[in-house]
Amino acid sequence: MNTFGVNFRLTTFGESHGPALGGIVDGMPPCIQLDMDSIQAMLDRRRTGRDILTSQRREEDIPEILSGVSPAGVTLGTPIGFIFRNRDARSGDYREVECHYRPNHADYAYERRYGIRDARGGGRSSARETVSRVMGGALALQALSHYYPDIEIQAKVTAVGRTGYPDVLRKLSEDVIHPELPDDEEVEMAMRNAVASAREDNDSVGGVVTCLVKGVPAGAGNPVFGKLHALLSAGVMSINAAKGFEYGLGHEMSFSRGSEVLDNFSPGFEPTVTGSNFSGGIQGGISNSMPIFFSVYFKPTPTIARSIPMPDRDGNVSEVCVKGRHDPCVALRAPVIVEAMTALVLADVLLPS
Repeated sequence: MNTFGVNFRLTTFGESHGPALGGIVDGMPPCIQLDMDSIQAMLDRRRTGRDILTSQRREEDIPEILSGVSPAGVTLGTPIGFIFRNRDARSGDYREVECHYRPNHADYAYERRYGIRDARGGGRSSARETVSRVMGGALALQALSHYYPDIEIQAKVTAVGRTGYPDVLRKLSEDVIHPELPDDEEVEMAMRNAVASAREDNDSVGGVVTCLVKGVPAGAGNPVFGKLHALLSAGVMSINAAKGFEYGLGHEMSFSRGSEVLDNFSPGFEPTVTGSNFSGGIQGGISNSMPIFFSVYFKPTPTIARSIPMPDRDGNVSEVCVKGRHDPCVALRAPVIVEAMTALVLADVLLPS
């Protein structure tokens, strides 16, 4: 499937090294004045080539809006079509792997699924595809801010390898008055150093992105299928290299007693509904007005600048070194993608259909 959502839908298309990537957003309400500067700011956060620790492929990522928006930048209520031109693809870097399968990559599985694959940068399996997700998420945010101005979505890297902020989810669970994502200069530098070290070794490293959402009203989501945390998981777990998801106190709850993780109601219910937030703002699959937070776990980039034994279609194994430009840590550019997918989920469940 290339479409995400039901009432607010994003369909993406295009390959990493094709002429362009793009998407169609359907379900965008009419008469919303778009803030193109805010949209471009989100796209720039995802863009490669802005940091020595990310891929050095340089794409402008300036959207061409083809439909659904008036010349004055107001939504028409019709599908919004957009494209991003690819201008810095180097398809020759992937000639070595046209007939080989990179380990831990989608090459083999993709070819088994379709009987063919685009080896240039991984085609549809490339993280380049996420530019359309960020565009869709940016549009979703614009719609959400129109109807729910109190909603705030913020994500950041909270771990790289074994370096980062310990007990992030527990601290967010316990701080119900002013929960904030951690920000410590020494920890931030240590995480960057961990990425730099992997890069110097022609290697890669995994990471964790934590997302905090404030201002979601109670009642969003469904009690059986379509639980809000299941929808959020489906959204962020569709991001390239995502390997795990946990919300609220997460897996730590499995090692706790019930009495230790009760979110007891506070007198008066407002402004704090419960005295703790181990549930992560979602109970029974439905939001309870408390802040929603979760972590997404990303694997190390499977394509690294080393000679690696790779099989060809006949099963013959040989040493191959891929020359493409890759992120030594995919988590570094993932926060804005996590924010975008979160916005798409919330727009789908909250906006009028």
